[in-house]
Parts: sequence; structure tokens; C-alpha cells
Amino acid sequence: MEAEDKVIVCRDCSSEFVFTAGEQEFFNERGFMDPVRCPECRSQRRRERNNNSGEGAMGGSRPMFDVICDACGQPTQVPFEPRQGRPVYCRECFQQQRGQVM
Repeated sequence: MEAEDKVIVCRDCSSEFVFTAGEQEFFNERGFMDPVRCPECRSQRRRERNNNSGEGAMGGSRPMFDVICDACGQPTQVPFEPRQGRPVYCRECFQQQRGQVM
């Protein structure tokens, strides 16, 4: 069964945006969750993150989580709390995975 476009309400600005069937397929293939922010708010958050040079939105340093890379088995740290059932990679393995997809 082919996916249909979804209308989602942005968490930040409360505007509605369309999450197309093609975008849903792209997200599903890569194991991404559905977006909760519209493209404009996602871009704004990216710009803010880049302007803060790795500092969190509140001005402090971002918390890091100790994990074991699912590809190479080496210990590493990631800037997000891992979710059960989803792979976590070290920087090198993530870049390799990313290169294979693109």
C-alpha cells in the first residue's frame, strides 16, 4: 500500500505543513522519525545550532552519551540519547553509512 501525504502541525510555530509520500519513504528508508517541525523551523534551528558553535540552545555545552558503535564495536559519545532498537554509530562509521546511502 502506497503512503499518502500527511499534514503535520509544527511543534514550534503551529503552522501546518505537508509531509509528502516521497518524504515519508525517504525518512523510513533511513530509519528517521517523522518531522515535528516545519521546514522553516527546522532550518532556523540548524542555523541557531551552527551559530552556537556546538553549544546547546541554553548556552551550556551539549550533554554527551556514552555508547558502543553498532558497526565497529568501539566506544564513542553521541550528542543524543540513544533509543532502543535504533543503531548508533561512531563518527567514522556514521560517515561511511551516510556515504553509502547518498
